[in-house]
Parts: sequence; structure tokens; C-alpha cells
Amino acid sequence: MKFGILLDHQYAPGDDLHRRTAETVEYVQHIRDLGYDSVFGIHHYLSSLSTPQPLPLLSRLIDHSGTMQLGTGILILPLGHPVHWAEEIATIDQMSGGRFVLGIGSGYREIEFASFGLERRTRVSRMNEALEVMQRLWTGETVTHKGQHFQLDEVRCSVLPVQRPHPPVWVGANGPIGIARIARQGLPWLAPSNVRRNWAVGNLADYRAARLEAGFTEDGAEFPIHRDLCVADSSDEAFAIAGTEVRRSYDEYVQYGMDYFATQWEGIKHKALFFGSPDDIAAKVRDFADAGFNHFVFRAQWLGLPIERSVEIVERFAREVMPRFRP
Repeated sequence: MKFGILLDHQYAPGDDLHRRTAETVEYVQHIRDLGYDSVFGIHHYLSSLSTPQPLPLLSRLIDHSGTMQLGTGILILPLGHPVHWAEEIATIDQMSGGRFVLGIGSGYREIEFASFGLERRTRVSRMNEALEVMQRLWTGETVTHKGQHFQLDEVRCSVLPVQRPHPPVWVGANGPIGIARIARQGLPWLAPSNVRRNWAVGNLADYRAARLEAGFTEDGAEFPIHRDLCVADSSDEAFAIAGTEVRRSYDEYVQYGMDYFATQWEGIKHKALFFGSPDDIAAKVRDFADAGFNHFVFRAQWLGLPIERSVEIVERFAREVMPRFRP
């Protein structure tokens, strides 16, 4: 069982990002010392919030993260060229000594695709083609590719990752069609934080069945999931600590056309969030683990919540919940 932290490096416009980066470094040092396994960054362009880009931020964190895995949760792959991504990711994998995890997704914000001159409807095919090209580049062989979106003529990647054949690739998807496609590729599906328990568990079962049908074993397989986490003396106290802030983070989706979150908050609140006492959280972890999830990536930061509260949350989980799942 692995436990990681998703950094919520989104700040009010005009905030002091130098100070916030130093704060993040200290937070990651704390996570490292508490025994967490991984730390992930998020990716967006042109956000309404000031959002530092994940690869430079993760590079800054390499020397402060011990042996933890470092990754993107997620990188919007269609918004970049596979040559760019391949060399950037190989570089950070080299710098970290082979600790990088590439979490990818197709994206959803129209403003991002429009600003890059891309049609949003092509995002899935662009993501799949870009990943295919990157995997070929990471072999170190000369690559010629004539595809729907990208063309390469006898090029060779100048930097190769430490991890062979390449860093682990996790793929995010919020629908059965995308999840089935990931299963057929034999890649880990990164389950989202904003879905209810039964949806996550049911789709994991379908994913595992499709993966096995495609000929992939589960030996050493990762089944990761994002969840929002607040550990307190009770559920009521957890929501008193961070309920306003986490609700505000979900309201951000509405401005990007995802109106679902405006009407489904109560369901998310009770069936998706890991908010409650240590016993409550342990029961949720056990429930999801029994369904097959084995790498929990928790977000304990939200805009407006003091970093001291986030530290208290990750400390309490490490002290009162994590030992129940480890020797």
C-alpha cells in the first residue's frame, strides 16, 4: 500500500510565488520525513488562479524529496509536442535518479486548447499519438513518424530516462470508454478525486477485467486514485477545518463548463471526500483497498487554507492511519 500527496499549487492572482515555493519545499520535506511514498504536481495554463508549472516545480523539489516518487497528476499531454515532452521528462527522470512518474490526461478546458490553436475534439487522439511517439523516442533509436498530428523524420532523443524502458505512465480518465482504452494499453488508470465511491470502485472492476482480457497480468500493477483528505477528531470537525475551502475548489470547475459540480456537491461531500476521524479515514482506505486500489494520492491543500492546517492533516494521517496499513 502506497500513500502520496498531490500538491495544490494554485494561488490567488498576485500572490508571492517565491514565498509560496519556499513554503512548498518545506511542506514536501515534511511529507518526506513522515514516510509518504510520492508527491505530485498539477498542470494548467491560463488559469483563473496563479498556477506554477509542474515540471519546474518538481525539479525544484528533487533535492528535498528523499526517495519519494515525483510525478505529474496530471500533465495535459495534448498541449505539447512529443519531442518537447520526451526530453523534458527524460531530463527530470535523470535529475531525480529515476523517480519520475508521468501522469497524463487529455484535458478539458476550452481556453487552453483555443489558445494553443488546437481543436478540443482532437485531444484524445493527440494524447495517444504523442505518448506513442514519446515511447519510441525513449528507446534511443532513430524515429520516423508520419501521424495524424505529428511528423518526425529520422530524429533521435538526446536525453534518455533512467527508468527503462521509460518512467511509469499513469493515465487519467473520467469515463468508461477512456478507462477501457487505458486497460487495453496495459497502463495504470489514475482514478479522479471528484467521483463517488461506487463509481470509482465499479469502474476499477471493469478496468481490471478489461486489462486481464487484453493479456496484462496484475503482478506489480499500480491502481492509483486521487482523494481529498482531512483528518480531524470527527467528520464535523474536518468540514469545519476545510469544508469551505474544498467546496470552493470544486466550484472552480463550474467556470470551465463542468456544471455537474454545482448540483452534485452533497454527493461528492459524503461519498468522495476522505474527511473524518482517523477511524473514519482508515475505514475508507480499507474499503477502497479491498476493491483493488493500492496507491492513494491525497490532496490536503486548498486555496485559503493555511499551510499549517495542511501540515497537521498529513501529520495526523501519517501518525494515526498510515501505520494500520504497513508493518
